[in-house]
Amino acid sequence: MTAFDRAKRLFTELAKISADPPGVTRASFGPVESAAHDLIRREADQIGLEHRADAIGNLYVTLPGQDRTTPVLMTGSHLDSVPHGGNYDGAAGVLAGLFMLEQLAQGPQPPCDVTLMAIRAEEMIWFPEHYLGSRAAFGLLPRDAADRVKRSDTGRTLADHMTEAGFDPQGIRDGKAQLDPGRIRAFVEVHIEQGPVLMEAQKPIGIVTGIRGNIRHRFASITGETTHAGGVPRQNRRDAVLAGAELVVTLENWWLETETAGSDMVLTIGEFTTDPSQHGITKVPGHLGFTLDMRSQDTEILDRFDSFLQATAAMIAAKRRVSINLGPATRAAPAPMDPAVQNGLIEAARHCGIDQISLPSGGGHDCATFAGMGVPAGILFIRNENGSHNPDEHMDLDDFFCAAQVLTQWARTLLAIA
Repeated sequence: MTAFDRAKRLFTELAKISADPPGVTRASFGPVESAAHDLIRREADQIGLEHRADAIGNLYVTLPGQDRTTPVLMTGSHLDSVPHGGNYDGAAGVLAGLFMLEQLAQGPQPPCDVTLMAIRAEEMIWFPEHYLGSRAAFGLLPRDAADRVKRSDTGRTLADHMTEAGFDPQGIRDGKAQLDPGRIRAFVEVHIEQGPVLMEAQKPIGIVTGIRGNIRHRFASITGETTHAGGVPRQNRRDAVLAGAELVVTLENWWLETETAGSDMVLTIGEFTTDPSQHGITKVPGHLGFTLDMRSQDTEILDRFDSFLQATAAMIAAKRRVSINLGPATRAAPAPMDPAVQNGLIEAARHCGIDQISLPSGGGHDCATFAGMGVPAGILFIRNENGSHNPDEHMDLDDFFCAAQVLTQWARTLLAIA
C-alpha cells in the first residue's frame, strides 16, 4: 500500500467512525475520539512502530532512534473535533506525522527517537480549558481541573470522562507531567489553515510565524428585568438584549480603532441568546447569555482589551440598570514560532519544490503549549477551502501530501539523514 493510499483510506475511515450529519463529531474523551486513537494505533502496528498512551490519554507513536537517551524529535496534533465539524481539523496533522514516520522507517535509522503525538481534547468547546491534552501532558492544568471542569454536552466532570475512557485523572490532581520539555528536540504541528489566506494566495502550504493569544469568556450573562413589551416605556426598561447590543457595538468600535492603528486583533461573540421559555415577542427580555473570544499576537493589546472590556461592562450596566457578569475567563498567551524551525520548514519546501508563504495563525493549536515550555516549535498549514469548524472543510489530498513531504524533508535535514 502506498502512503497516498494509506492516508486516503484513513481519512475515509475517520469520517466513517465519526459521522454525525452534518459533518463529523469526535467529542473530547468520548468513545469516538478513542476509536480514532485506536485506528492510529492499529496503523502503527502495521507499519512496525512503537506506541503507548500516557495517563492522560495522549497517544505516542515512535520510530526508535540509534540513541534513545537523547532528546526526541516530535510532531503531532489532535483527533477530537467540534460538534458537526470537518474531518481534517487536527486529524490531518496526525496523519501527516504517520506519513513522516513511515517514510523515515525505510531507513537509515535516525540518530534519536522520532515521535508522533496524537493529542487528546484540544477543542475547547467540550471542556473550558484551552489545549487541555497538551497542557495536561506538561502538568500545566490547574490541579482542581479534573473535578471542576465539566463537559459541555453531558455536564459530567473531566475526571468522569477520563476514567470512563480508561485513563487516570489523578495525574492532573497531582500536577504530574507526562512530558519533559528538556527531552524534546523540536516539535512541528501540521494543521489545516482555518481561514482563506492560502486559498487566496493559491499556495498549498504556509509556514506559521506565531499563534494569537486569547481571552475567552464562555459563560457571560446580562440580567435585567422581564416586563411587558407594550406597557413599559423605554426609560423604565432594564432590557438585557439592548445592553448586550450596546456592549457588542462598543467593543467592535474598539476593534476597528485598534485595527486601523495597525495592531493585530480579532473579536467574536459566538453565542448571543435569550431563553425562549422565558422570553417572547411580547416581553422585554430580562436575561441574555453570550460568549466572547478575543485574540491577538500582541500581549499589550490583550491587556488593553481586557481593561476596556471591564470598564465598558461596568459603564453599560450602570447606564441601563442591568447586571453584567462576564463570568470566569481563560487566557492563553501569544506563541511566536521558533525562527530556526520556520527557516527549516521554508528550506524543506524549497527542496521539495513546493510553493509556500508565511502567515500568522488566528486559531489556537497545541503547538502553543510546546512553544510556551521553551521547545523549538513550528506549524505547517495546509490550504483548506470553506473554513473550519464546519462540515464543509475541504482539503485536497495533493495539498496534504505537499505538507507531509515538507514535514518529512524538514525532519531528514534536522536529523542529518539522507
